[in-house]
Amino acid sequence: MEFLDPVTAVIVSFCFLGVMVYKRVNLGITLNLTALLLALLSLDWQRIPITIYETSIDLATISVVFASFGIMLISQLYKETKIINDLSESLSRIIKNSKLLVSILPAIIGLLPVAGGALMSAPLVEAETDKLGLKAEKKSYVNVWFRHTIFPVYPISQVLILTAKLTGLTLTAIIVRQIPIVISMIIAGYLIGLWKTTSTGRRKEDSKTNLGSELKRFAITFSPILTTIIAVVGLGVDVSIAAFLGVAVLVVIARPSFEVFQKPFRNWATYGIPFAAFGAFFLRSVVEATELSEIFGVFVANGSVDDLLLLIVIPAVLAFFVGSPLGGVAISYSILEGIVDFTVNSAALLYISSYLGYIIAPTHLCLVLTADYFQCSLGKIYKYFIPSLAISFATAILLYLLV
Repeated sequence: MEFLDPVTAVIVSFCFLGVMVYKRVNLGITLNLTALLLALLSLDWQRIPITIYETSIDLATISVVFASFGIMLISQLYKETKIINDLSESLSRIIKNSKLLVSILPAIIGLLPVAGGALMSAPLVEAETDKLGLKAEKKSYVNVWFRHTIFPVYPISQVLILTAKLTGLTLTAIIVRQIPIVISMIIAGYLIGLWKTTSTGRRKEDSKTNLGSELKRFAITFSPILTTIIAVVGLGVDVSIAAFLGVAVLVVIARPSFEVFQKPFRNWATYGIPFAAFGAFFLRSVVEATELSEIFGVFVANGSVDDLLLLIVIPAVLAFFVGSPLGGVAISYSILEGIVDFTVNSAALLYISSYLGYIIAPTHLCLVLTADYFQCSLGKIYKYFIPSLAISFATAILLYLLV
């Protein structure tokens, strides 16, 4: 059988992905079918089972899949035990400003670097953005955008670690360079998502809040998430294990009945997101197997394109299509190695371009799942993401040119 060339196969497959996302087909099914279609179009069919097997035994894949399952258990148990309501209420009484709360909360929960983790903050953000009178698309934007403001300077981000290792630069140097970008992302999120909004739902009795008791209440209800964060950051525990430690703490706190405890295990969403996480890795493996990056590398090397353009377009486009900043960085570096001289400046731009391209990808679990949670289309959310990305990219480019 004659196969399509890699470029054509990728275009056809991602058009299929776009249709599936538009039709709101389950994300796990969409990602896995897209990867399978790409493999059928571009690879020797005997390689397909091997690619699936290699993806299945890849430690990163296993870690993310189990972490996704664990985080979904936490998310579902928070809802089923009503602990999520206590957490939201205690935070809203401690932090009187709803704007500040919806800016901080997704970032705090964003400390859990797992696929689809924005689902954990979505119910809390919904409660506070209702008080601000935000529409569903703005609620989705605020939840996803502020969740992702922390990662460019988060020292245990796998993408940051990979960028540092590939380029031979220190993690600290890259993080310091990206602080202004994080500041610009926070400002953009406020101006686009929260500026000129007024709280309409603050209760009068909030002014009489016993701060000490609410802090204690928050500490208890937040402890499952905090346990997971401490296990990952402080103790170096893999997030796939740390997530289940969080589940254990939540069970101890909530003491759910067996009927309540088993509900998440009977919910398809608990398994759907891990399946989607596997699909993302499967898709990345197939893209890499097509050797598209090598072909594109030869094409770029024969041209006369400015380094700045290469460092923006290639990582952003690849991360957007692959739906992974890790994949965007890894593939982009393999293309640009030998073409670009990687300094702290260029490494930081490589990372942030991949990261920003990934944020708006239709395969980005946080984005798609948040849109599904708030029942709004991706198109409506993009009108807020586009100017936010423009501000963030402008800051990154200025840093690259001036520093």
